[in-house]
Amino acid sequence: MAERARGRLRWGAPVLLLLLGGCGQPPSAEPATVGHPATSERPPVAWTGLAALDPCTLLNPQDRSAAGIGVVGKPKDIAGLRACDWTVPGTFGVTVTLSDTDGLADLEVAKKTATKTKVGTHPALRVADKKAADGTCAVLIGVGDGASVQIDVSNTGFSDTPLACRRAGTVAGLVEPKLP
Repeated sequence: MAERARGRLRWGAPVLLLLLGGCGQPPSAEPATVGHPATSERPPVAWTGLAALDPCTLLNPQDRSAAGIGVVGKPKDIAGLRACDWTVPGTFGVTVTLSDTDGLADLEVAKKTATKTKVGTHPALRVADKKAADGTCAVLIGVGDGASVQIDVSNTGFSDTPLACRRAGTVAGLVEPKLP
């Protein structure tokens, strides 16, 4: 009888640690399902945020071709955030920046320059100052409540803001399916 109790303790402790190990973790991207996996539509997905993503791999060669980008991206650090920069000489540049700590509501954006939109299934903001007509545009994609992806486009010569917004929209559409 004592041997059986020790056996339960040996197996019970790791199970208890596994159950308690999930406490304090970020919420999952989807609500947890209850029941047997065969009866659930989709198994639960663990929230990894943007930490698992490399911004330079968000545009593969086919994506770059579709966006008119013929160069490989270069990793960058922008105010402590991971980013990747693609500069097409004499045409335009694109920077994709990942923030694990700032959702759309946390970003400081002038209301008169922002337009609410959606990119795929994610809420987004398109940011462009039409009056300035400076050839720049950004698409900010919300990833959950506390993360975002910023896609900035600057045209060479800082002109044609509508073209910059089309380019930013194209890149956002290519990046969005790869986001959690």
